[in-house]
Amino acid sequence: MNPSHHPIAIVGAGLGGLTLARVLHVHGIPATVYEADPSEQSRMQGGQLDIHEADGQRALADADLTDEFRAIIHEGAEASRVLDQDGKLLFDAPDDGTGRRPEVLRGDLRRILLDSLPDRTVRWGHKVTGTRPLGDGRHELTFANGATVTSGLLVGADGAWSKIRPLLSDAEPEYTGTTFIETYLYDADERHTAAAEAVGAGAMYALTPGKGIIAHREAGNILHTYVILNRSAEWIAAIDFTDAASATARVAAEFDGWAPELTALITDGETAPVARTIHTLPDGHRWQRAPGVTLLGDAAHLMPPSGDGANLAMLDGAELGKAIAAHPDDAEAALTAYEEALFPRTAPVYTQAHDMLDLLLGERAPFGFLDLFNGSNAERTSS
Repeated sequence: MNPSHHPIAIVGAGLGGLTLARVLHVHGIPATVYEADPSEQSRMQGGQLDIHEADGQRALADADLTDEFRAIIHEGAEASRVLDQDGKLLFDAPDDGTGRRPEVLRGDLRRILLDSLPDRTVRWGHKVTGTRPLGDGRHELTFANGATVTSGLLVGADGAWSKIRPLLSDAEPEYTGTTFIETYLYDADERHTAAAEAVGAGAMYALTPGKGIIAHREAGNILHTYVILNRSAEWIAAIDFTDAASATARVAAEFDGWAPELTALITDGETAPVARTIHTLPDGHRWQRAPGVTLLGDAAHLMPPSGDGANLAMLDGAELGKAIAAHPDDAEAALTAYEEALFPRTAPVYTQAHDMLDLLLGERAPFGFLDLFNGSNAERTSS
C-alpha cells in the first residue's frame, strides 16, 4: 500500500488526543487521529471523572465545548464520604453545588469530543506496529492493518504503553506495587440496597493500610467499585481473572471480616472483575527535543491515579493545539514552546500522585486521607 501523508498525525483517540484535534479544528488546522480500537463503541471507556477548573475545564473552554460539557454533568456526584472497615461513617460531605470539580462519565466526555470533529478525523482500526524517522521532522507509521502513512508532525497520545514514546525516550513504565480491581453493580438502589446506602450519593472510601474499597455512584443507578490492593505483581498474576467466580472469591478474601455492605461491592459484582496494575514513568519524566514529534497525557507523564490524569491529558492537548496555532509555519517552535511549559507543569504532580497513594493505603489510612478533608485533627476526632 502506498504511504499517504498527513501534516499532523495524532496516535490515540483518548481524551488528550481528541482535545488536541478539537482545538486544532477550532483554529482551522486539520489533523488525523489514528486509533487502535475498531470503533467508538468497541470497549467501555472507564468510569466517572471529576473535571477540574484549572486544567480540564480550561481545556474544554479552549475547545469551545463548555456548554456540551455542562450538559453531561452528573449532578450531586461531588459528594464524598469515608467509612471504616466496619461500615462506620467517619466523614460525610454532600455535594455543595459549587461545581468546582463536576463529575462526568469518561465515555460521555469522549463522545462530545468525537461529535465535535469533522468526519474521518479519527481513523479507527489503526494500531501502530512500527515507527521510523525519515528526516526533516517527518515520520513513517506502520499499522497492523497494513497501512503506512507519513507525518509532518507526530503526536503520541497513546497512553501508558505508547508506541511513539521510544522515538523520544528510553523510559518504560514500572509497576508501583498497587493494583485496582474494578467491579460494577447495576440497579443499585433496588437490587443492592445496603451497598447503595453505604456508598451514598457520590464517592465512598473505605481504607486501611495496604488495601481499601472505593466506590462511585454513576449516572443510571450504577455503583462502580475499585478495590485497591498493595500486592506484588506475582500475587496479582497468580489470580486467574478469566475465571470470574474464582477471582472474585480470591479478592473478597482479602476483606474477610469487613462490613457486608462493603464486601457486597465485590461479591455481588455483575461484571467480571478486571485487574488494573498501576504503573508509573520516572518522576519528572522528560526528553530531549527531537524534530517533528512529541507526547501528551500518559504517554508523556504516566503516574498513579490521583484525579489528575484525564485533566492533565486534556490540558496537554489544548496547550499543544494552541502552540501549533501560534506557530503555524514553524512546527519546531510550536513543540519547543509546548514542552518548555509541559515539563515544569507536570513534574510536581508526580509527587502529588504518589502522596495520594500513600494517603489512601499508607500506615495512617484512613486518617491520612481524612486529613485532606478535616485537617490535622482528623485522627483524634474520628477515633
